[in-house]
Parts: sequence; structure tokens; C-alpha cells
Amino acid sequence: MAAKRVLITGASGFIGRALCRELALRGFDVVALARDPGAVLGRLPGGVVAAAWDGRTDRGWRRLADGALAIVNLAGESLAEGRWTEAKKERILRSRVDAGAAVIQAVRAAGTRPAVIIQASAIGAYGDRGDEELDESSSAGTGFLAGTVKAWEASTEEAGSLGVRRAIIRSGLVLGRDGGVWPRLAMPFRFFAGGPIGGGRQWFSWISLEDEVRAIRFLIERSDLEGIFNLTAPRPLRQRELCRVMGRALGRPCWMPVPGFALKALFGRMAEETLLAGQRVAPRRLLAAGYEFLRPDAEAAVAALADLRRTPRAGYP
Repeated sequence: MAAKRVLITGASGFIGRALCRELALRGFDVVALARDPGAVLGRLPGGVVAAAWDGRTDRGWRRLADGALAIVNLAGESLAEGRWTEAKKERILRSRVDAGAAVIQAVRAAGTRPAVIIQASAIGAYGDRGDEELDESSSAGTGFLAGTVKAWEASTEEAGSLGVRRAIIRSGLVLGRDGGVWPRLAMPFRFFAGGPIGGGRQWFSWISLEDEVRAIRFLIERSDLEGIFNLTAPRPLRQRELCRVMGRALGRPCWMPVPGFALKALFGRMAEETLLAGQRVAPRRLLAAGYEFLRPDAEAAVAALADLRRTPRAGYP
């Protein structure tokens, strides 16, 4: 049914796969937009269908947007893989802007326009802000990442003039077993080499994968909610505190610091704006709307990830 149809760009990614599972389990008709639909289906839960798209236009999937409930635009090249060369930065930016343009193209052409666009974004929008407490009303930051996020959000800004509700999700660092930052953070601990990154004073605003996809579903279902929402747990912590939490959960010491200069030498500007930067972000609007976090505390979230036997899959109460 079109009334329950949700189209997802970036559906084969870490968050996209979990969101497909969550929505399919809740009875939505989920369509994954992918460059290679056949290959993607093998990585997605049963009941999800795939449609071809080129990442730049609505060619091949335009009709699916007609009368759909939602389009969730998660598409974008990974920020965390490799150095940010000029070519890499161009791919990061273009992949996000082009995907947004394709979404708007489909919305313009729809006889019955989708009810809502969920536009992915990131707390990198705020830049490196030290100890400043940030919420959705805080000003934008500076740097490549903040500029990219601004362009990413703007790529679907036309939705409002087309009469379509839009919610922008500024996600924190998503903690989940099958991808994101968790495997990279946990690996040193498994070799007894865990430690704070770059001194560890930078704030780590995180969210569990469970809450990430539940919050997206919450925003799809709540027709009164639009604008910017920070998708972060209500209790951020400094990176060195996270290190101690991980050490306790994994039964390993947190003792071997990773010097900032070494990360800058390896990863350049990517390290400066991600690994060594910090934002102390609060999900003010999400809480005000009545969203209840499944995992508000880092201790519980990390404990669930550390104990693989008890870690639930997406599809949460």
C-alpha cells in the first residue's frame, strides 16, 4: 500500500539496514533504493523490496514516490574511510547533494506527494565546540564537515515549498554491533591496547543504533514534527570516560593513549574534524516531543554491545 510505503536511500549502509529491519517489522512497506538492487537484497531483511537508482536522479523509481508515506534520505559516501583528499572531499559532498536533488526531483513529479522527508545530517554541523552545550537552536560551526552538512541539509530544503513535511536528523556517533564506530573503538581493547584518543577531553555525543532507528520511525509517524532534531542520547560523555566504560564492559584496561599528532599524521583533516573534535549535544526537541530512549546511558549501551549474546537486533519496542 502506498499509504505505508517508505523509500530509503542508503539502505544498504549501517543505519539503512537496521532501519529497513525496524520498519519492515512494524508493518511498513519498505523500498530500498540501490544502484545494484539484486546485490542489496541479500543484505536486507525479508519483506523489503529493492528498486534501482543512480544516486543522482529519480530515473527508475519516480513512480514509487507517488503517494508514499515517507522518503528517508540517508545516502552519502563514508566520512570515516581514508584521508580527506580533495577528490575524496568532492565525492563526500557530491554524493550527498546529488542524492537530495534526486529526492526533490521525485517529489516534484509525484501526483500525490510523500507525507514526509527524513533528511539525514550529523552533529558535525556544529563544528568543534569544546565544552559548549549545544541544542537544535545552536549556530552552525566552521570547517569542511560543517559546510558539507549544511549543503546536505539544504539539498532537500525545497520540500517545504512543495508542501511536504521535512525532519532533519542530526545524528551523533551511532553505536551498533555491525558497523559505525563501535568495531573501530573496540578493536584496540581486544588486544589490551585500549586508551583515550588525543587526550580524551573531547565530548562524545552518541546514540545507540536501536534508538537511532526508533527515533527515525518516531519522526515518520508523528505528523506534527518537522525541522531539526538532534539524534543523540541525553547523556553525552567525554571520550576518556567512554574509554573507561568500554574497558569495564570488555574486561580490558583503558591505559594506552592514542596521541593526537599520530592521528593527524595518519588521517590529516579527517582526524581533526572527527576523531579529535567534540560536540556536547542535547536532543532537546526529541525529548520535548515525548520520545523515550531505550538506551539513555552509555554504560547500558556499551554493555549490550560487549555481550554479543544479549545484543538485540533492530526491531525494538
